[in-house]
Amino acid sequence: MNLPNALTLGRIFLVPLLVVVLLTSQFDGRTLLGVSNEMLGATIFAVASLTDWLDGYIARRRGQVTGLGQWMDPLADKLLVTAALISLVQLGLAPAWMVAVILGRELSVTVLRSVVHARGQSLPASSLGKVKMAAQIAAVLLLLGPRQVPELPVLGYAALWVATIMALVSAVDYSRRFNALSGGRAAVPAPHPSPRTPAADAEDVRPGSRLSA
Repeated sequence: MNLPNALTLGRIFLVPLLVVVLLTSQFDGRTLLGVSNEMLGATIFAVASLTDWLDGYIARRRGQVTGLGQWMDPLADKLLVTAALISLVQLGLAPAWMVAVILGRELSVTVLRSVVHARGQSLPASSLGKVKMAAQIAAVLLLLGPRQVPELPVLGYAALWVATIMALVSAVDYSRRFNALSGGRAAVPAPHPSPRTPAADAEDVRPGSRLSA
């Protein structure tokens, strides 16, 4: 296994660690090494997000983009974001309906892209998805930030609103372009399509990411 794939696999292993850190100490208020479980969770999430940029950068620079990496990378991203958002709901830091909208969008877009890919066609990602991903990452980090800074939850909630709205807008955009393909017409070009692998869901804001969804 090459280094980019190892980093992607490491990101997958960080997902259960993130959930454990965020949820297992919330009932007794204990901290690890003097750091609150929220702050430690935010650190783990930030490190995992950094590996998403790093594995893509190394893979492209060394020419080590593989089929395994193309399959694992979006899976790792979806698992990480899903775990973080569901943990925020459990901690009472995010409304369940917002998270349901975002995750519902992820599932529906994944289904559409799978159908298109099975037909030998492609459904390129758009800049709408990149904005959504950026808002999701910002929301998680801000909502898990130190409670001593009262502005952080407000900013995090605003970022979550942006992510929710962009999830709905991008879902409509995907549906429109899917219908165009299904009707036998040429695919409607996505604004600023990603130059990476056409079959990849490249919604990640990190420029080095191989395949992000």
